[in-house]
Amino acid sequence: MRGLLVVNPKATATTDRTRDVLIHALADQFDLETVRTDHRGHAMELGARAVVEGLDIVVTLGGDGTVNETVNGIMSARGDRSAAELPALGAVPGGSANVFTRALGFPMDPVEATGELVAAIRDDRTTLVCLAHAEGTRADGENFARWITFNAGLGLDAEIIHSMEAQRAKGKEATPTRYLVTSVRSFFTAVDRKAPAITLDVPADGEIDNVHMAIIQNASPWTYLGTLPVNPLPDVTWENGLGVWAVRRMRFVDGIRYSRRMLMKSRAGSTKHLYVGIDLGSFTAACDPPVALQIDGEGLGEITSAKFTSHPEMLREYC
Repeated sequence: MRGLLVVNPKATATTDRTRDVLIHALADQFDLETVRTDHRGHAMELGARAVVEGLDIVVTLGGDGTVNETVNGIMSARGDRSAAELPALGAVPGGSANVFTRALGFPMDPVEATGELVAAIRDDRTTLVCLAHAEGTRADGENFARWITFNAGLGLDAEIIHSMEAQRAKGKEATPTRYLVTSVRSFFTAVDRKAPAITLDVPADGEIDNVHMAIIQNASPWTYLGTLPVNPLPDVTWENGLGVWAVRRMRFVDGIRYSRRMLMKSRAGSTKHLYVGIDLGSFTAACDPPVALQIDGEGLGEITSAKFTSHPEMLREYC
């Protein structure tokens, strides 16, 4: 087995010493070349290289951003190859949230997760997963395209991500408490709660207008608040189509109700101002004025339009 180990040396949940231990543990078991990323987009380049060189596996040691970049690199070089002809993906959690690896069932501890990944590779234990794709137009008129592994968000969700990224750039740690405080602050200050800007066009249900925020899930849960899963669409899996949770009213009491549904699996209260779509093959979003977009926990700036599509059995993942 020939493969590539993509290491993010800035991963927040591991130290240099821990990363060295994990690198040796993986490299001793398999024929893995280790490359440490040193610039934005480097993991994407490495994912594409793995496809071109016909490698069997790509393992990431980093957070959700490293996974997303690597997957986008693999898919950019895919051509007409099937999932069986692409390198299989393995991931060790090293970031602050690690939604991707946790949704696959791996423990948060990177050492324990490495042990489970080694066992999965030895047993050739993989699953075929669905990926999502987003393409559209940015607020500056430029086009964009990006593969999605587990989630995307328009509006408030993305504004929270942008705010968290700005705080992390100033050296602040992305703790659950900071995330919660940022979410509350963003609810009151980051979006216009009286003027919805998003209109969805869902083939199965028609036009969904007056949307303030849209959460798009390709897997469950949507995210985690510390150890607590946040899961507005628990029926969405990597084996079926996309799920959409669209909020059409943003009063304070609505925010409390939505939070209860996400965190406590409550179904109490009216859903009159909430659109839920499950197992969707595609849908579009038009944004006027432009709204923020995030994909897999990374802010991508403001957009005016996007098309989201579901693509079954696109990638093999060790689990």
